[in-house]
Amino acid sequence: MMELDETTSPRALEPRLTRRRALEDKYHKGWPVYGRGDFLLWKDRLTAALLKATLKISGLYDRGVANALRPVVRHLRLEFAELPPHLSGFRILHLSDLHVDGIEGLAEILVDQVSDLPVDLCVMTGDYRFKIEGPCHAVYPRMRRIVDSIRARHGVVGILGNHDCADIAVKLEEVGVRMLINEAVAAGAPDHRLWVIGVDDPHYYGCDDLAGALDGVPDDAFKLLLAHTPEMFGAAAEAGIDLYLTGHTHAGQICLPWLGPLVSHATCPRQYTYGHWQHGRMQGYTTAGAGCSLLPVRFHCPPEICVIELASAAYSHSRIERMGARGHGVV
Repeated sequence: MMELDETTSPRALEPRLTRRRALEDKYHKGWPVYGRGDFLLWKDRLTAALLKATLKISGLYDRGVANALRPVVRHLRLEFAELPPHLSGFRILHLSDLHVDGIEGLAEILVDQVSDLPVDLCVMTGDYRFKIEGPCHAVYPRMRRIVDSIRARHGVVGILGNHDCADIAVKLEEVGVRMLINEAVAAGAPDHRLWVIGVDDPHYYGCDDLAGALDGVPDDAFKLLLAHTPEMFGAAAEAGIDLYLTGHTHAGQICLPWLGPLVSHATCPRQYTYGHWQHGRMQGYTTAGAGCSLLPVRFHCPPEICVIELASAAYSHSRIERMGARGHGVV
């Protein structure tokens, strides 16, 4: 474990990426507890091709692209019965599933929005590139602009997603993101710590190691888990996690009126695939994400940026206060 304000070199990061690099070399995603394996790779390509053709023929494709460029800023206030007093009011900017090279103009829009959001900490829960394979050169300059625009008092912490390769972790550390590969970091002043635990992708790669990431974290600390998918909710609750932030599902990305998302993209109950949820004493939030997967389109499911404020239940009787969303409507 390292303090967030310490410097981690790419060389020091490499040992933690060994397993991920080995799987990438074999182009094999494995069949772990939560993962879904190589089957999804060719199925996703087929789905994207058929869906794009359908939207083009129906004349809806351009509308879907326009919707994808209208992210909203969603503010939430989450209350915890055992929140340390010094963390009451702590604000977290949560960004996920940016897929910044998937649609032109998105990075610039996100820069404008996050620059107006002063927070205590920014966390990123994976999927920085659009495709699952191929070069990432278009990702890095866009991510640099976004990271440079973030106004987070205690810095930026990130994890890898199922679309990402190990090289992305190295490059993001170079631009100022503290990448957590099955490890934890303490954010804040020495006597006012928020412990952030980050696991590698459990969905395709199966490289997650929650027990290892928690090694050395004080039992009585407030624990924030970053995991790319919500599928670890059971194991996280058993491990004593207080707040679980995640993405991956895009909240469906393409949703039908009254019926909701066509697919959930995660092997867990639907209640965990979007929005605020609770499992035992642990709370979680699954964001709709800021970008798009498969196709750069959105319908009835706007992309989002989340600002989460921690609050002590001792000072308020309301359980959760949704403070609204700011942005353009999506149809």
